[in-house]
Amino acid sequence: MINVTKTFLPSLEEYELQLKRVWKNEWLTNRGELVLELEEKLKDYLSVSNIILMNNGTIPIQIALKLLAKGGEVITTPFSYVATTSTILWEQCIPVFVDIDPDYLTLDESKIESAITSKTTCILATHVFGNPCNLEAIENIAKKYNLKVIYDAAHAFGVRYNGKSIFDYGDVSTCSFHATKLFHTGEGGAVFCNDEDLQHKLFYSHNFGHNGPLDFHGLGINGKISELQGAMGLSIFPHIGSILNERKKVVDYYNNNLNLLRLNVIKIRVNTDWNYSYYPIIFESEKLLLKVQLDLNKEGIFPRRYFYPSLNTIKYVKRSQKMPISESISSRILCLPLYVGLGKEDLRRIVLIINRNL
Repeated sequence: MINVTKTFLPSLEEYELQLKRVWKNEWLTNRGELVLELEEKLKDYLSVSNIILMNNGTIPIQIALKLLAKGGEVITTPFSYVATTSTILWEQCIPVFVDIDPDYLTLDESKIESAITSKTTCILATHVFGNPCNLEAIENIAKKYNLKVIYDAAHAFGVRYNGKSIFDYGDVSTCSFHATKLFHTGEGGAVFCNDEDLQHKLFYSHNFGHNGPLDFHGLGINGKISELQGAMGLSIFPHIGSILNERKKVVDYYNNNLNLLRLNVIKIRVNTDWNYSYYPIIFESEKLLLKVQLDLNKEGIFPRRYFYPSLNTIKYVKRSQKMPISESISSRILCLPLYVGLGKEDLRRIVLIINRNL
């Protein structure tokens, strides 16, 4: 069976070496030695000044919205994983969708200003498949209207834009370290922030609001990552270079062998060092997508309709907002298998099935 992704696992021996440290320390959570070490390694690798590891990639968005959106309207994208929208509603804010750019698949910055009202407090934008938003334009709009900017950078581990980390942009950036991501801790995530005061609030907010054992800075929840997750991250960290290289080989094979005259692929923004996180293809019609998907499934190959559906169509959103570009693309997009260890013969089969249908 060939799935859309496959979790990269270090050798059991590598993981056991880290676990022995956990057992020796007898410290399983509350920011132990392994978590602190992983934070330092990631700060250095990503060229960032601040990072807080958390227990998944959704909690950082929730905390950021709690601190910055303040129950107001949040301008966001309909083309993202459901967590981007559900966190807005979970924090009792109002999602205001803006359609996407048909080439980059990110929030269309030219449509943001017309969606701003007196109730708008924040922009929550997604770097789709690791492809950066138009960061300069969003920053200018945010300054003009005194809005906060949160970037859902779940897919953007290691991405650089204009020579610096993608996590250096916005008031807050978040990332996912879920098992399906190119770097992971099994479950996990991180938040990045360059403002010292806001960084302090993010930190205590993910630790019940604690200021020492008997006092509290303010309201908080439990977003801490465990030492067992830290052990997984430390075991995978030495392999990041080879993971990126192997994923690039798969992307290059698709680029060189798929019939791209009959398919659209994502356009990576200029001045971006991309991370090969996903390989989405966009068909001419949903009918053709479904036919290709069925043929692939018959051969034990399981790509994913991702992102689908367009988030403005989810029932619990309750606000009818037509997003024609997002709705169209979400009905026609398919992410192909992409992971370390996906061999040439399997890639050849995938490409032959797709091209045969085109």
